Amino acid sequence: MRFRPCIDLHDGKVKQIVGSTLSDDDPDGLKENFVAARPPSYFAELFKKDRLTGGHVIMLGPGNEQAAAEALSAWPGGLQLGGGINLDNAAFWLDRGAAALIVTSFVFSGGHIHWERLKSLMKLTKKNRLVLDLSCRKRGSQYYIVTDRWQKFTDVVISPETLEELSVYCVEFLIHAADVEGKCRGIDEELVELLGRWTPIPTTYAGGARSLDDLYLVRDLGRDRVDLTIGSALDIFGGTGISYEEVVAFNRKHGSSSRDAAA
Repeated sequence: MRFRPCIDLHDGKVKQIVGSTLSDDDPDGLKENFVAARPPSYFAELFKKDRLTGGHVIMLGPGNEQAAAEALSAWPGGLQLGGGINLDNAAFWLDRGAAALIVTSFVFSGGHIHWERLKSLMKLTKKNRLVLDLSCRKRGSQYYIVTDRWQKFTDVVISPETLEELSVYCVEFLIHAADVEGKCRGIDEELVELLGRWTPIPTTYAGGARSLDDLYLVRDLGRDRVDLTIGSALDIFGGTGISYEEVVAFNRKHGSSSRDAAA
């Protein structure tokens, strides 16, 4: 289990956002925890220097292409990329240096899984360079995959069967707990525990982490099979809950990949 870094891009800048406030219907309601003065390349170079592999760059909406290209250029082959990925632009981003492509809305469109799209995308990228974003929100007693910047529910439930079926087409899952994303009030323990029991492939969880204790909590609840991304609580993103030096030290001491644990 290890910490995985992230670079979230919004309006061309590195930001940390409360996930539940990211809405097309109410743009004025957006809550930003942090807006970086430094460019994306600064963070990519920092992660490269400290060998924090398996991180991701997420384009939250349009206007982030140049910033994303800058991050990938700073560490070619070192970062995954997500946000608006489809058959038309996948090859472009792989050529620009993305280690893998993270896909949600292209595959989960109109509330359903589009299997032919998924198969076509996997054929283009190959399985080892495709990551499925299964970010979710809870409705009733179940977690449903959500799309379009976590605004729209699909009819796809996170379950052992769903994870097994989708794992055929990708190398990893990325799963944001959208209801707690950016709030620094603690992880969704139930979701992490379920992922630790159910996921057949490497999985990264994101959402709510607030301290170094959460790294150990995810390690235990996730059975050492689920990695953790920390954003808003991290000091390099304006947070006060955990220092960048602490997560680097954690990886050096404990950082076996979830890929190894799942093998």
